[in-house]
Amino acid sequence: MKFAVLVFPGSNCDIDCYKAVEDCVGQQVDYVWHTATDLSAYDCILVPGGFSYGDYLRCGAIARFAPVMTALVEAINQGKYVLGICNGFQILTEAGLLPGALLRNNSLKFRCHQASLEVVNNENPFMMDYAKGEVIHIPIAHGEGNYYVDEATLAELQANNQILLRYAAGTNPNGSLDDIAGVCNKQGNVVGMMPHPERAVHELLGSADGKKMFTSILKAWRNEHDAAAIR
Repeated sequence: MKFAVLVFPGSNCDIDCYKAVEDCVGQQVDYVWHTATDLSAYDCILVPGGFSYGDYLRCGAIARFAPVMTALVEAINQGKYVLGICNGFQILTEAGLLPGALLRNNSLKFRCHQASLEVVNNENPFMMDYAKGEVIHIPIAHGEGNYYVDEATLAELQANNQILLRYAAGTNPNGSLDDIAGVCNKQGNVVGMMPHPERAVHELLGSADGKKMFTSILKAWRNEHDAAAIR
């Protein structure tokens, strides 16, 4: 399995994502610059956190026009796996690849600490190694993590089982609607989340609960290829 880690001017979690792939699943991983126009060599694309283009205008608002985003749309349409983390989640919503928007935290303060999350959907390819209802601990680091959608879209997310993670009861750090911390598209191959799983892959970091997102996607990819080989 081949992973790509997209790099925009201002990305600062790209190395963390690269190392998480190396340490968690030992698969090939490359940095891919924002000017790239071809992602066909990759099975999973990680859109990392940071401050792409300095977060000017609005978080992710400039990055969504980078040349690599056209290639990312093509990869998504081909069924490739995509994970957007923090600023990566913001970029995916700005590009219309995931529903909703990320607003300023309701405290108007940058929040950087361990967060408790409840696994809502463990049937998604990135969530297979978790148990439904499991509470996991993954850090957050954001000033605009307040997830918002209108009522109709929220009902659709709930009906389609697109909500993957919620902040555990009573711990919502940013005012996110319905305590949402992570969602996927209808097809399930594109995931966005504000917490940073790549910063929670070893107990030395305070938690290893993020590691299962990387082992899950490798398992999903292998299952898909095994099924294709049988056909």
